[in-house]
Amino acid sequence: MRFPSPLRLALAILLIAAGSIAGAWIFQLLGYPPCELCLKERIPYYAGIALAALAIFLSVSGRESLLPAAFWGLALIFAAGAALGAYHSGVEWGFWPGPTDCTGRLDHAGSVNAFLKQLETVKVVRCDAVSLRVFGLSLAVWNAVISTGLTVVALIGAWRSSAPRK
Repeated sequence: MRFPSPLRLALAILLIAAGSIAGAWIFQLLGYPPCELCLKERIPYYAGIALAALAIFLSVSGRESLLPAAFWGLALIFAAGAALGAYHSGVEWGFWPGPTDCTGRLDHAGSVNAFLKQLETVKVVRCDAVSLRVFGLSLAVWNAVISTGLTVVALIGAWRSSAPRK
């Protein structure tokens, strides 16, 4: 089996990660606001896009000796993203509690006026409630799947860029 070149692998990572973030932004613009965990799950994509762009630059500029480190970095970044997605999925399914700032019981206000004031100023998007499913899966599950796939692609890139040149 012949694997694509490191340049193509880095380009694939860049395009998939950028497409995933673009999709998240589109859903947000369509009225599906992200919860606190969703926003944290975007961080690996931002870092991964930047590092994938660097890997592309290294590949086309002839600085291929640094490519394995770039791909290992991408693998670690997207493995962390997959872990965040899996954690968020478990929160949605009720396997474990999520962060207190977006899950759990709501605190009671001291008075009706204080409660009404909180309603005017605070809009909490719950981390344990799925607001959108695509093909039956929540966006947190999709994040875990995509991040896992990107981790595998990055590991292949690390292997391909470390292999001796023919």
